[in-house]
Amino acid sequence: MMTKSHALEDKYKEEATQAKEETQETNLDKLPNPTGWRILVMPFKVKEETKGGIIIAQETLDRARVSTQVGYVLKMGDLCYEDKAKYPTGPWCAEKQWVIFARYAGSRMEIDGGEIRMLNDDEILGTIENPEDILHAM
Repeated sequence: MMTKSHALEDKYKEEATQAKEETQETNLDKLPNPTGWRILVMPFKVKEETKGGIIIAQETLDRARVSTQVGYVLKMGDLCYEDKAKYPTGPWCAEKQWVIFARYAGSRMEIDGGEIRMLNDDEILGTIENPEDILHAM
């Protein structure tokens, strides 16, 4: 009997793990697909508490989220960086990379738990390894 119980537990855990992985994959699939030269970016989420433990006011957080200039590239349109005359050295960024863009650039869209931005490929100003390296310390 112990073997059956363990086998059922293993099967349940395996199914739960597969369901979790499928959910994570489909969350990205639910986001809009950028068309043409557009790039789908998720802005860096500002911390809600300082290093000293002080909770930051909601108005300040909202202002910081709107004006953030760092984001993570989720998806790229099929025409991104295809213009060889405009981009002779190749793409300025790639999917799964942190980028810097102009303040208030792109179209903002609210999603569950935050926002995403749709940028044009020429609105990318640079790339960065870690977004916390350039954010102001609070």
